[in-house]
Amino acid sequence: MKIGVIGAGRIGGNAARLFAAAGHDVFLSFSRAPVRLREKAAALGPRARSGDVRDAVEFGDVLMLSVPWTSIPGVLEHAGPLQDKIVIDTTNHFGPGGIQTLPGGLTAAQFNARRMPGARLVKAFNTLTAGFQASEAGRPARQRVVLFHCGDDPDAKTVVAGLITDAGFAPADLGGLADAAPMEAPRRAGAVYGEEYRPAEAVQVVEALREGRPLPPPPDYPRDVDAR
Repeated sequence: MKIGVIGAGRIGGNAARLFAAAGHDVFLSFSRAPVRLREKAAALGPRARSGDVRDAVEFGDVLMLSVPWTSIPGVLEHAGPLQDKIVIDTTNHFGPGGIQTLPGGLTAAQFNARRMPGARLVKAFNTLTAGFQASEAGRPARQRVVLFHCGDDPDAKTVVAGLITDAGFAPADLGGLADAAPMEAPRRAGAVYGEEYRPAEAVQVVEALREGRPLPPPPDYPRDVDAR
């Protein structure tokens, strides 16, 4: 699969590395230093290239949006139409002064979907730090780290779930974009943002959310099992 990565920093750059290692073709874009972007692509091997945001959009069957929240408007203006594109939204709504207020009770995922008319947006890769994702990808099946995802397009979610698996994690579907709040910043009681889960525990979380029950407390996994 061809994946255009818009924002090849810590989250996007790490995901690009994992996707390329899994056999996908990646296109890195959005950097103040194009030379560094080319160097990153070269380090990923023959399945990676780099260039402009618009080129990444044209290249990708799937796009990963992984830029600072305040950069999103300019990036989308430069990206052009995203009609029918699967967009993996890794962003969190941090801005000057901290968490940004969103209009009308929207989740950040819903807000971004409205900024990308026609795109098939799936929220994912945003709940755990880049360092944690980099170090813990590819564990054995039962110990795999869960990456939660949500979206309103079932086929797009299936594609993204497959990419989560290819990157070395376990996917867990939280529902639609209106259900995204528990996986969005900040870290807090009743949310999965910032918490490590494994597949068995994630099933319990998803069931609790769908039934409107309080979430079970985040697991405290033994560090000797985690190998961290």
